[in-house]
Amino acid sequence: MNIQEYIESGILEEYALGVLNEAERPEVERMAAQHPEIRRELDEITRGLDFYAEAHAITPPAGMRERVLGGWQQAIQQTPVQPVAAPVMQASAPEPVAPMAPVSGEAVVRQMPLENPGSGRTRWLIAASVALLMLSALGNFLLYNRLKQTEANLEVAQTEQSRYAATQQAALNERDQQLRVLRNEAFQQVELKGTPKAPDALARVYYNAKTKAVYLDVRNLPAPPEGKQYQLWALDNGKPVDAGVLASTTATGDSIQQMKDIASAQAFAMTVEPLGGSASPTLTTMTVIGNM
Repeated sequence: MNIQEYIESGILEEYALGVLNEAERPEVERMAAQHPEIRRELDEITRGLDFYAEAHAITPPAGMRERVLGGWQQAIQQTPVQPVAAPVMQASAPEPVAPMAPVSGEAVVRQMPLENPGSGRTRWLIAASVALLMLSALGNFLLYNRLKQTEANLEVAQTEQSRYAATQQAALNERDQQLRVLRNEAFQQVELKGTPKAPDALARVYYNAKTKAVYLDVRNLPAPPEGKQYQLWALDNGKPVDAGVLASTTATGDSIQQMKDIASAQAFAMTVEPLGGSASPTLTTMTVIGNM
């Protein structure tokens, strides 16, 4: 697994934010335990989130608790008590009754004023809400990036699968063509055996005198020197005719190769020539030869 791609996938941020599903969390912890670079990255992400939360937290002003309690006590002490009239005795003339003084310590229950929108608690709640929204947006962004990465990987996999299927189909088509050649009785087999220069060399030519088609089957040829490749020649009344070069610079293969069409031939031979072939054969490099 590519460690850098794993770090850049966004899964570590999802783990730190707590949005990763339970099935994937153990995998992140295992990767962090096995790879120090992943552990360092995860620690850096966690510290960054903690720093963000601390930077946006609002601390209540100093002495707020004492001011609030003092304000309540002052309000209680300054609250007036409604005077209560004393009973009047039957008399010739009513005497004025002095109003009762407020009893010390007696309290009147009042409704507390609504909290000021500009108070510290309200500001703290607003800041916390904004932080949560920002964290949620960050999580959504990471999830979106991960989804796009998954879609890109799927597209690459589908492309590779299509390329592989096309390659396999081409190989099947080539096999079918080779099978048709081998089963076609119009093709005459010509065994090319090794010369004293390469006594163990062996190849086979399939020649159709009617269609002029030529196919070459490499059986056992020594590897050519660097910068060289094998070239096939058709010998028509002793005159060499170019029949094409092997597609590969090596002499190994498990399939037959179609060569140039030859109008007439009584024998075939192979020589080692420079890349691209020669106009005439280098007889000293003749490796195999065979008659019709």
